[in-house]
Amino acid sequence: MLIPLEWRSLFHQISGKCATCGVTITPPLSIEIDRDYLLKTLTELVRINSINPTLVPGAPGEAEIGRYVAGSLRNIGLDVTVVEPQRGRPSIVGVLRGKHHGRSLMLNAHYDTVGIDGMSDPFSGAMRDGKLYGRGAYDMKGSLAACMTAAKALTDSSGLSAGAIAVTAVADEEYGSIGTEAVIREIRVDGAIVTEPTALDLCLAHKGYLWIEVETEGRAAHGSKFAEGVDANIRMGRFLNELEKVERELRARPGHLLVGPPSLHAATISGGTGLSTYAASCKLQIERRSVPGETAAQAVREIQEIADRLAAADPTFHATVRPFFTRQAFEVSPDARIVQVVERAANQVLGRKVRRFGDTPWMDSALLSAADVETVVIGPAGAGAHAAEEWVDIESVTRLAEILVRAALDYCV
Repeated sequence: MLIPLEWRSLFHQISGKCATCGVTITPPLSIEIDRDYLLKTLTELVRINSINPTLVPGAPGEAEIGRYVAGSLRNIGLDVTVVEPQRGRPSIVGVLRGKHHGRSLMLNAHYDTVGIDGMSDPFSGAMRDGKLYGRGAYDMKGSLAACMTAAKALTDSSGLSAGAIAVTAVADEEYGSIGTEAVIREIRVDGAIVTEPTALDLCLAHKGYLWIEVETEGRAAHGSKFAEGVDANIRMGRFLNELEKVERELRARPGHLLVGPPSLHAATISGGTGLSTYAASCKLQIERRSVPGETAAQAVREIQEIADRLAAADPTFHATVRPFFTRQAFEVSPDARIVQVVERAANQVLGRKVRRFGDTPWMDSALLSAADVETVVIGPAGAGAHAAEEWVDIESVTRLAEILVRAALDYCV
């Protein structure tokens, strides 16, 4: 089911600054975090198997966890709808509206996970020494629990006087991000907080990436017929030799202030059909990590120039270069309102000045930013994303919920 038209209209109406409100609002001390709800929600989220079925064929995906989140958000008073661009891959949107017009803010977290290879008890939700363990606890069900708990704190206190917040629990971030892409098509918000784990520091930029396939052409022939065969694998060797030079040059660049230089690696390679046959084709897949300010066209051109140089030196050399998946890098200005609001809230809650930094993994923040939504990233502490032991620091999840409450009340005016 898609979000009804009147929901989309509401989000457009509340975009922009309220004509009657201009002051910065911070939450009164009476707004409290329901720690019992937070722990219960986090534990139950981790106990639900939500492995991404694109990564692990046959995995259950997000249907069960979507039902759980939708029910919980309805129970705490949010208006809930389901965005499901692919059957069985739902994302949940829960909206809390203030009494007056104001800015709208998205609290975004994904609830799909990677697989569980090497994990002894991946869905236990066990708690030890202030940590909660299990697949997705850190990446990023702890974040989702904080978003849901922040929304509950606001509904319990009737604390959102203006604007609106949207808690978005999204599918498929670990592969194609169909969840956030679909949500962006259905609702319009002014700002977003993506709650990927950052140890409660403020992420203002991250890298993007391109996947590029290069195929060299040969001519199949019996292994004894060297005059007839053309070895595509050896020709790929020429290409790899030049690619290594580009890789070194990329890392030698001055780089971006927050995320460093771009990079690439030769991820997979395959060619040939048998030991006694000249390879007619060899395919190489490259991952190119980009930095803010670079374009996909620039990155592809650097790869295409290798093929062009080799063909100019040897007219019998043939290679095709094909980009097949692109995610752009992300950067937000330190002067953006969303950055100022979240930084102020974090400083208040933590009693320290939070660190601004750039990260290397890609996040859904890039999609929101590309849709002209001012976006920043902050999330809890922990370890073990995609690893055999994963945990999230419970106290940091609580602090994150407090930060989100303060940020919502400051932003949604």
